[in-house]
Amino acid sequence: MSHNLLLLSNSKIHGKGYLEHAMDAIVEFLDGCHVLHFVPYAQTEYEAYTQRVRTALQPLGVEVIGLNAGSNPREVVKEAEVLFVGGGNTFRLLRSVQQLGLVELVRQRVLAGELSYMGSSAGTNHACPTIRTTNDMPIVQPVSFEAFGLVPFQINPHYQDADPRSTHMGETREERICQFLEENDVPVLAMREGAWLRRQGSKLILQGQTGALLFQRGTEPTPYEEEADLSFLLNLPTQFDTSL
Repeated sequence: MSHNLLLLSNSKIHGKGYLEHAMDAIVEFLDGCHVLHFVPYAQTEYEAYTQRVRTALQPLGVEVIGLNAGSNPREVVKEAEVLFVGGGNTFRLLRSVQQLGLVELVRQRVLAGELSYMGSSAGTNHACPTIRTTNDMPIVQPVSFEAFGLVPFQINPHYQDADPRSTHMGETREERICQFLEENDVPVLAMREGAWLRRQGSKLILQGQTGALLFQRGTEPTPYEEEADLSFLLNLPTQFDTSL
């Protein structure tokens, strides 16, 4: 079984319901599987969050089981076929999966082709080697920044292009990513809202209509549009930085 990943920049876009903009991609990703296990730890109201996913996927005939419903999340993940890690605060999510001993387990099962992985926002950050390119405030302190490492590059979800008319004097998203590259020589794929990545085996395709920018040290950002083949990014050596 090959790697099966669906990494959404976001779960909702203006004018559409939760996950609605990517529903066709979700159907293709599930490939007939009718049971999905949901990780709600990026937010605090676990059952309400799980119910939101359940309602969105009900028309597909998909049973959604929240990890909060199981007495032992590790045992649930060991048997799961599809895992969806939802958005919220990236630091809170990472601390939770670290405390529950899920980081290495998820990594091993996904990379072995035993577990399909879907992420949105914070869940997409967790597919990277680390969460260092999240947009979130560190409201809690995880043990380290190391995440699942399902792809060997970094992702910045919810990427926003700078508005030349804005009077805001703080850093733009582009400036913050460039600061990251001053300290870390690893590519960052900045995905606009409405974009997602689809990985099947050794193939990585950018989908959604909004596109993305690839930031690399020493070069100008490279724009990519829908259906761009980004498989070359999978050939990078995986890098982990467990320091705080």
